Amino acid sequence: MRRFLRTNAFRLAALYFALFATSVMALLVFIYFSTADFIESQTEATIDAEVTGLDEQYQQRGLGGLIEVIEARVSQRGNGTIYLLIDAAHRPVAGNLTELPAPARLATGWITFPVEEHRGRNTETHTALASVIPLEGGFILLVGRDLNDAAVFRARITRTLAWAALLTLGLGIAGGLFMTRNMLARVEAVNLTSAGIIHGDLSQRVPLTGSGDEFDQLAHNLNAMLDQIERLMNGMRQVTDNIAHDLRTPLARLRARLEVTLFEPPDLTRYGDAVRETIAEVDHLLVTFNALLSIAEAEAGSRRAALDVVDLAPLILSLGELYEPVAEEKGLRLDIDAGAALPVRGDRHLLSQAIANLLDNALKYTPMGKISLKGFRAGDSARIEVTDTGPGIPADQREAVFDRFVRLEASRNTPGNGLGLSLVRAVARLHSGVVKLEDNHPGLKAILTLPLN
Repeated sequence: MRRFLRTNAFRLAALYFALFATSVMALLVFIYFSTADFIESQTEATIDAEVTGLDEQYQQRGLGGLIEVIEARVSQRGNGTIYLLIDAAHRPVAGNLTELPAPARLATGWITFPVEEHRGRNTETHTALASVIPLEGGFILLVGRDLNDAAVFRARITRTLAWAALLTLGLGIAGGLFMTRNMLARVEAVNLTSAGIIHGDLSQRVPLTGSGDEFDQLAHNLNAMLDQIERLMNGMRQVTDNIAHDLRTPLARLRARLEVTLFEPPDLTRYGDAVRETIAEVDHLLVTFNALLSIAEAEAGSRRAALDVVDLAPLILSLGELYEPVAEEKGLRLDIDAGAALPVRGDRHLLSQAIANLLDNALKYTPMGKISLKGFRAGDSARIEVTDTGPGIPADQREAVFDRFVRLEASRNTPGNGLGLSLVRAVARLHSGVVKLEDNHPGLKAILTLPLN
């Protein structure tokens, strides 16, 4: 319970409940006083109407006619109306009061005074409101009403509003607790999922209710983040395994070659061959490490501030000229097509390296046929396509090949380190672009799309 009371959800619900309760109480108080004022004004209006009618009778028929009207109304009405006409000696002449109330002896106008009502053996004291009017000859006319009915009605209104306030406050408390528990349940689901992940279970996900509210959006984003973290962790494990395979083997060959060369009889020719082979192995290792560094820099976005406007059309033409002799040597035809200018905001070196990697893969895995490199506008984007007539890549593996050190052949005998497409994807993301692989029927089509400057 202490933890529940300390939660922000409870504090927020308590704040809203306080505002709600204050608003309800202010509304109920306004209703009460408005009703009380209405009753009092209605009572005064009724007395004023009685006084006006009696004054008209007095003006038309004189004192005798006024006495007849008062006696007639006293005998006919049992609605709590009070009449009293007294002479100059304060003796009652007509009405249903036996004497003039004390306040009326001191002043005229509106007065309140107690009246007694006999009900069997019981006597009740009520409050009455009256208007006192002086007449000619020292006569005084008093017209009033018993306020008991108004008091009963006001008491009933008070009880009704009190019960309404209690019911409203009760519903407010229940609603506040329900909202607090509901919010805490949603937050607790996130906490439980986080606790499971902290203890190493990366398969935990925040449950969704399907309501589409802010909590569901938060849970969806958290689950997407956890999916990405799990993919990165799996990729890290795979990278570690592949590094162990790709780097340990050349290092072992280096050591074995140097050890054999050291124990054999001295021979300058053999020493030269060993040094050249060692340099080749070291170059391969440096290429791998440089590729890893380039991927890391591109993914980190550390070179984004140095991006400048680059025209891809001449870049594509120069790369085509560079790889054309390689294609001819393998008996392949290389078609280059780069028409209008393709200005993008980017890093020339990284873009050149990404396109070169796509060309290098096409040349490496195309035994015969042709390769094409095209650059053209597609709406607001620059589109670069590298197609070949090789064996292609199965559709279910086209995403996996973008991960580090991933190669489709299990023997890993083809030259390369499995980092080419990883660098292409990192460069595409650095430039707010995308890279995807499609079927070329036959062969593979690699598509690099970048936003035009």
